[in-house]
Amino acid sequence: MSNTRPRRGKGDRGFATRDPYEVAFFARKHGIATVDAKRIINTHGSDRDSCDKAANRLK
Repeated sequence: MSNTRPRRGKGDRGFATRDPYEVAFFARKHGIATVDAKRIINTHGSDRDSCDKAANRLK
């Protein structure tokens, strides 16, 4: 048995706009429309912090 650990990254912390569940969850979390949530995610990319800030500005 080797003493090396398997390499593990941070994981996928961003959004996937092709996954309707994630867009719906983001919209519900911030109390905004699904269309607005999808537009924010497409505009700001998969960076959660910038998407959260944009959603808070939209409220």
